[in-house]
Amino acid sequence: GPSNSEGAGKVNLLKKVPALKDGDFTLAECTAILLYLSRKYNTPDHWYPSDIQKRARVDEYLSWHHANIRANAPKTMWIKVLIPLFTGQPLPSEKLQEVMDGLSTSLKQFEERFLQDKAFIIGSEISLADLVAIVELMQPVGVGCDIFEDRPRLMEWRRRVEDAVGKELFFQAHEMILNIKELSNLQIDPQLKEHLAPVLMKMLK
Repeated sequence: GPSNSEGAGKVNLLKKVPALKDGDFTLAECTAILLYLSRKYNTPDHWYPSDIQKRARVDEYLSWHHANIRANAPKTMWIKVLIPLFTGQPLPSEKLQEVMDGLSTSLKQFEERFLQDKAFIIGSEISLADLVAIVELMQPVGVGCDIFEDRPRLMEWRRRVEDAVGKELFFQAHEMILNIKELSNLQIDPQLKEHLAPVLMKMLK
């Protein structure tokens, strides 16, 4: 798609999204982009606190997130919708179970290590850590894997995040993810399928 274009390469040399272009300044990687925007626009302190220890807690979660929640949650969407869409073949159920087992371990650590008995990840107020976490965790929900079911502490945290962001904005932001199954009805260009199918399969190895 457009991320593979020559123009996209001028924004991000890796030709991947997300990428930011702010005047002549370009930046890649979602966490770096979020931190840049929070600093540039002087967002309310709770998003990325000025208190050095609270800020360190946000950084701690963001560092942990990539190898744990992000390493597992998005794969549910690839396994159940995107890879079958581009390859024309459903993946074996054991592949999904493998990913769900890994995600379950990560969620247990998330609750016990980061959430504990707090309202949000770093305390009584929402932060960038909560935003990064919830966006990832809504992806399994969009493909029918309700990871919040039977996890009351996680469910209450999600409700608090929804309320803090505003329910209308929350569901507007996640509209595409929550309707991801509708992509199954798309007609994909055969050449694009041929190009992407082996790439997608490698992602799950």
